[in-house]
Amino acid sequence: MKQATPVPLRYLEKELLDLGADGLLRSRPAPVRDVARTFCSNDYLGLATAHETGAGASRLIVGERPEHVALERALAAWLGLPSALLFSSGYAANVGALSALVGRDDLIVSDALNHASIIDGCRLTRARVEIVSHLDLQAIERILSEPRRARAWVVTESYFSMDADGPDLASLRAACDRRGAALVLDEAHALGVFGPAGRGRAAEACVEADVLIGTLGKAFGAAGAFVAGCTALTDWLWNRARSFVFSTGVSPLVAGSALRALRDVAEGDAPRARLHENARILRSSLLRLGLQPLGHGPIVPVLVGDSRRALELAARLRQLGLHVQAIRPPTVPEGTARLRVTTTASHTARDLEHASGCFARVLGPGTQASEPNEP
Repeated sequence: MKQATPVPLRYLEKELLDLGADGLLRSRPAPVRDVARTFCSNDYLGLATAHETGAGASRLIVGERPEHVALERALAAWLGLPSALLFSSGYAANVGALSALVGRDDLIVSDALNHASIIDGCRLTRARVEIVSHLDLQAIERILSEPRRARAWVVTESYFSMDADGPDLASLRAACDRRGAALVLDEAHALGVFGPAGRGRAAEACVEADVLIGTLGKAFGAAGAFVAGCTALTDWLWNRARSFVFSTGVSPLVAGSALRALRDVAEGDAPRARLHENARILRSSLLRLGLQPLGHGPIVPVLVGDSRRALELAARLRQLGLHVQAIRPPTVPEGTARLRVTTTASHTARDLEHASGCFARVLGPGTQASEPNEP
């Protein structure tokens, strides 16, 4: 899909021309099909070739496979974006994209609760980083309105995995447009779950991020991640994202699995509806117990506060047959330890009843809470 490069990323077109003029531009090679006659692979014992499991090397060297190309094209078409580029993980995608795109003289405005991979990516840029309170749109616009000569980047998640909330993306996109800032959006926990055909919260809000990061190890049930956007973006990352350039390509088997999963995700309105109904049922059950789960959707955080208390409650729930993880600092701020509960489309009514019963026994009011069913 051919589209104009977004205004905040137009500088990449010149950067790519400069690389070409210096003889440093690395174009994507044709996918390797006859790996037996390849003499630049790291597949020293031939195991990747024999079992067709590994790429054998960085994609810039000899790791480009037809499965990579097919998946990237399918992801871009699904999202309605010109291009996508696969990374080995969500961490690699965030660190690689931010460190390759943001210059030392640039400004980054980052949500206080952004994922560690975003935080580390911001640090690697050595740019000026302004951290704003969670979902504080006014603070973002105030910082962007300050006089500056450098480029500005607003970095946030669309659905926060520890708080089950997210920004008003339409308003955030408008603020970025007014102030000439690029919007970098991590949709890791939203893709497959929200929006038309599972395309995420940006699609749900009818907005487009300048840089969209997605993962394949959550709703897709596979592994890896991708960055999507204009062609200049992915061409630049191909050349300059160190976590991509210096990493072995994603396993062709994993890429093929993710491609099959993408078809299921895109056509998965029924399991999406079941997922959200399960979340609604569980949230309602917890509310009846006097608990106040945070946010909305299939991530259901139950705030505890004290880290030791959260560990104790998680252990007691585990003894009853319910595996719920205790989340503590530094993953969440001090004093906000929580039980992170997640629902899936595969949970049955009996599963939800069991979970509710376990919470009633451990956290419910008094001794009148119902006993949990056996798993």
